[in-house]
Amino acid sequence: MNPFRLSALTGALFVALAAPAPAADKPVKVFVLAGQSNMEGHGFVPADPKRNDGKGSLEYVAKQPATADQFKHLLGKDGKWAVRDDVWIHYLERKGKLTAGYGVREDRIGPELGFGWVVGNAFEEPVLLVKLAWGGKSLGKDFRPPSAGGEVGPYYTEVITRTKAVLKDLKKEFPEFADRGYELVGFGWHQGWNDRVNQAFVDEYEKNMAHFIRDVRKDLGVKDLPFVIAETGMTGPDEKHPRALALMKAQAAVAGYPEFKGNVAFVKTQNFWRAESESPTKQGYHWNSNAETYYRIGDAMGREMLKLSEKKPAK
Repeated sequence: MNPFRLSALTGALFVALAAPAPAADKPVKVFVLAGQSNMEGHGFVPADPKRNDGKGSLEYVAKQPATADQFKHLLGKDGKWAVRDDVWIHYLERKGKLTAGYGVREDRIGPELGFGWVVGNAFEEPVLLVKLAWGGKSLGKDFRPPSAGGEVGPYYTEVITRTKAVLKDLKKEFPEFADRGYELVGFGWHQGWNDRVNQAFVDEYEKNMAHFIRDVRKDLGVKDLPFVIAETGMTGPDEKHPRALALMKAQAAVAGYPEFKGNVAFVKTQNFWRAESESPTKQGYHWNSNAETYYRIGDAMGREMLKLSEKKPAK
């Protein structure tokens, strides 16, 4: 058995977008991860001594005694970044087996790494992450869902079109999946900065987020598709700006709608904030490029996704 994979726990199956897969081969579990630059991911992988002595990079936390036990699974016996052979990722023009380096650049990570390790350990079946993220995009305009009224956001259309295209050509994109087929079983969302800086977008964020969830489910053909919203919590627990507080409140409120009970979850992220003194950069809007932060966001999203899927994370 794959050394990364633990025994699958019994979980609910969700309606698939494809025809049923052959009984002998369980379908690939597919998760969409979407959003703007913080879903792209700006967490530094290599430790650069010129950047705060390498603090906050993935290499730093994987090797420092204080954090190594929590991150050592990311390193292989050869000291290189481990490559999962049961979790794949398709990120716009890049694809392959999941490892460090699927952030906005090949030397960065985003939430996909932590998320992929959590769900990959929990499912017996192969896992595919379809990551769709672009920097500087708002829900109020760029990702605007059809039901919100007004012009449909071009990046809403991109999310739907690209997801369907990958799944339609799954065998071509990933020949190793052969004729397994697939099940679309979850959607992760980390976005908000470009709405947070615009009062009009903040005011309608809760409504737009609810419409986005409903429309994505309708357009991808999966009723009650599990949906995890990661809080736009950059700048940490000391945040005082009213727009920022209002947007985070709106994100949390959507998960509390009666219609979304048991199928939408909200993940608090403010405690994953790391100060400039512990990070590679001073880009607060990118979580100071701290890889630990991005990994923990993905890890938390994955754990909430498993709860929605009635599965337990591996220990």
